[in-house]
Amino acid sequence: MSRVRYPQHLDQFRATCPIRSCASMGRVSCWQRFDSYLVQLLTPISKVRYISSYVSVHCQLDGHVMLLIALLTLLVAVPLYSSTIPSVQLTRVASLTLFLAAALSLSANYTAVLGSGVGVYSGLFQVSTVSLTMEVFLYVVGGLILLTWASRLVGAPSSYFALPSSVLTPSNAQINADSAAYALPSGSTLYPAVPEYCIIILFTTIGASFLISSADLVSLFLAIELQSFAAYVLATIYRHSESGTAAGLKYFLLGALSSALILLGSSLVYAYSGLTNLDAIAQLLSVAQGTDAAFGVILGLVTLTIGFLFKVSAAPFHNWAPDVYDGVPTIVTSWLAVMPKISIFVLMLSLHSVTEGVVLTVGETTLNVWQALILVSSTLSLLYGTVVGLAQTRIKRLFAYSTISHVGFMLLALAISGSESITAFLFYLVQYSLTSLNSFCILLAFGYLLYSKSASPATWTGKADIERISELGGQFHRNPALALALIVCLFSMAGIPPLVGFFAIVAILASVVSAVYYLRVVRVLYFDQPASYTPGDSEFGAVVTSTHSYIIAALTALILLFGLDPSLILNTAELMGVTLAGY
Repeated sequence: MSRVRYPQHLDQFRATCPIRSCASMGRVSCWQRFDSYLVQLLTPISKVRYISSYVSVHCQLDGHVMLLIALLTLLVAVPLYSSTIPSVQLTRVASLTLFLAAALSLSANYTAVLGSGVGVYSGLFQVSTVSLTMEVFLYVVGGLILLTWASRLVGAPSSYFALPSSVLTPSNAQINADSAAYALPSGSTLYPAVPEYCIIILFTTIGASFLISSADLVSLFLAIELQSFAAYVLATIYRHSESGTAAGLKYFLLGALSSALILLGSSLVYAYSGLTNLDAIAQLLSVAQGTDAAFGVILGLVTLTIGFLFKVSAAPFHNWAPDVYDGVPTIVTSWLAVMPKISIFVLMLSLHSVTEGVVLTVGETTLNVWQALILVSSTLSLLYGTVVGLAQTRIKRLFAYSTISHVGFMLLALAISGSESITAFLFYLVQYSLTSLNSFCILLAFGYLLYSKSASPATWTGKADIERISELGGQFHRNPALALALIVCLFSMAGIPPLVGFFAIVAILASVVSAVYYLRVVRVLYFDQPASYTPGDSEFGAVVTSTHSYIIAALTALILLFGLDPSLILNTAELMGVTLAGY
């Protein structure tokens, strides 16, 4: 860990101080006395700062250690005790672990001590105010997503969730006799909670938390691959769902392509500079402009950035997102749409200082290649996500194109230098993540409610996901609270005041156009007739738990009431922006 340096301002102080040396009087120099007194005064302060930074770093590492211990514990518990411990209990353990890790990271966040960052593990990672704050946010969002899993099926025996494999692969005669009537068809997207789900979630969360703090090309690539491999498995976790398997395969192939681009860019940077540390690369670019080495490093950083744009589904590298969002179950989509983007965008923000030297000079024209690439991708994302989204009839594909459009907004803020743009970027990332999370939670709740009633368990198809916008017809009259919460989220995404999304919208024209397809969903919710169905004598299917309802209520209240007191989130984002900009 790099130490906090002692103050080195004595020479500057001497140049302005009126005290003169007394050496001509045969005494010890007044400056020597002053220096020794000032060092004695400042040494305890510096030691306190060093101890505080040491405590901060180790509190953050305790959060990582907690995740690793929980992961190792679940790796043992799932194969040995999944027959006796319900899968939903394992999911709750993973959620509790994320919340405790968030508390540890929050307790370590001392802005005055950390400043712009403290290096750990020989510079492979850098702990800063921004990384700790975004880690807390990442853990909290991950824990909330885990809590939205349907914890039970109405009408099903308790063994249905305790022994999910028994429904599909008979192993116990008594349990099979109890569960025979509740076996789901092979094409359904709602199975009993998969025991391995919590393990995969912790894998991808550990990768995301390491990625946020990465300060070296080696740690960067390893962290992003740890996050990505777990996400590929998560997308195909329902092996009996053909659409989910196809979407997961496409996600894997294009994700592998983006990883190859990241590795190629890292190789080019190292081949031309011999460096892997991001700060060292930035210093090299600042003094080696116009050389062959600088050109090679610039080419490598541009290739690296293209790989990141693939990961966040920015245009023109977005083709995988609509198919993956629509193909996988909604509970998986909620994770893929929110969590990887938080970590990769924070990493791209840390690259912002490195890319200030990514400049090419042609004649008298000077061009920052990295900013130009980000601006082009931002413009294409705004246009493509807004225009193509108008023609969508499937709700998750619509949210995919909405995501592409919002990625364009974030890239636009990222391409502009200055603390104000960094503040806007961080605020937009936080508000969009919360709004998107709430939207998918509401979609899950609608699916649980609409498809939980059937004449008998035998006639239930296992469907529990909203697929088409038309399925939401008339829900404002049948489920007014959920419909109103979804309308609030859609209005926030459209940037309508005084909701939280209004404070983050910068491209007015694109937001006005995108409001059209949001309003189309509102029209379906309020004016269309609900789909006809015949309720049976009993209910069977997934239900909305009280925890799920509380999450929707809390997030909706935050989005709706943000305009009354926006100071907390805005001041936090501004503080992180000023810290990262070095002011």
